[in-house]
Formats: sequence, C-alpha cells, structure tokens
Amino acid sequence: MRSIHEKLADTPRKADKLMATVKLLWNYGKNELDWPIGDNPVSHIRLYGPQSQFLPWPEWLVEKVPSAPEKVRAAVELILGTGQRPGAAIKMKREAFRGTWVEVIDEKGDEPFEIYCSVRLREYVEGLPRKGAYVLAKNLTQPLGYDAVEKAFREWRNSLGEEAKKFSLHGLRKLAIIQMAEAGCTDAEIQAVTNQSAETVAYYRKLASRKILSKNAMERNKNKT
Repeated sequence: MRSIHEKLADTPRKADKLMATVKLLWNYGKNELDWPIGDNPVSHIRLYGPQSQFLPWPEWLVEKVPSAPEKVRAAVELILGTGQRPGAAIKMKREAFRGTWVEVIDEKGDEPFEIYCSVRLREYVEGLPRKGAYVLAKNLTQPLGYDAVEKAFREWRNSLGEEAKKFSLHGLRKLAIIQMAEAGCTDAEIQAVTNQSAETVAYYRKLASRKILSKNAMERNKNKT
C-alpha cells in the first residue's frame, strides 16, 4: 500500500482518500466480520495531509545539498536530473543509463520510456561508487527503499532549521518543471520528460520566475528583428 500511496503523490488528497478507504474497509472486515486478515496495512503510512501542496525547493536549499548524506545527494540529483517521482528515481538501475539516454518509469502508469540524459547527471552517476545493480543500492541486487532515503532526507532537512521543514523530496520534481520552464521549454517538451498532464505542467509553469521568462522572451524577440 505504501508504494500505491507514493505513486499518487502528485495528487495527495486522492492518495490520502484511498488510504482512508482501505483502512475503513480493512477494519470493518477484521473487527465486524472477524476475517483473519491481520494488521491493517495502512496503519503506519504517513499521510500527506491537507497542508501538503508540495513546494518547489528554493535555491538556498539546493545549495545545501552537498552537506547531505550521500544517499540524499544521489536522490536529489536523480529526481532533478530526470524530473521523475522520487520513488521511481530512487529505484533507478545502472543499466538504465545508456549514453545520452536514460530509461525512466512513470510509476503512475508503470510505463517505461527514454529521455535525454544530461552530461551533468551522466557524469554524476558514473562517479558514484558501484555497489550493485541500482544507483542507490541496498546490496548487489536490491535498491535502497524509498523509506530509507526519505528518513535520511528528513533528518538532514530538519537539521537545517524550521524554514526547511516544509519542503519534501516531491518538491524537487516541481523544481525540475520550473527550471525547464525558465529555460524556455514548451509545455510539450516538459511533458516529454515528466509524462504529466498538461494541467499539472501549466500549474507549475506559473511558478517560474517572471524575470527569467521575460528575459528569454525579449531575447528571442530581439533575434527576430
């Protein structure tokens, strides 16, 4: 159930509502119908809550990343560099990186597709110690779990002070969209990377820096005259 909750992270209300429904039905089956179904599988899942509109990271927080544990630094690079959900980025295999391309998986639809891999991300991954088949490896054949990385992230984030506590790993994906928008990417180009809906991309495009976007627009217009 945790993986399902994670896949719906882009719609936290929907994710939490599903968990609440499962919890209600499970408790009814166990307590009212006496089904031998064991403990409720969603009891220990931390809900996103009504306050959880995932905020894109500010520049000052990104600049603090070199002080984070290695697993957190790697997760940040993978999420920002691919624009994918944290759960999918954390589970990326070494073999997914194929020169100038990298295969990513849209967790929501369980759909693999290839996107361009920047030189920065390629060189970063190549420079990491090889500990197994996964970039973030638990052992030779298994990836680190999302919970392990998220726990390390929270401990690091909380050490940065109260202002940092409102940001999550999911906010990095939002930052990736904003950075692409500020670089002049079209909605279609951003969708080709993140595989999100046009509505979602349009929403986060609005958060892009007006100064940077206006500079890009005026420079392109100047080149035409």
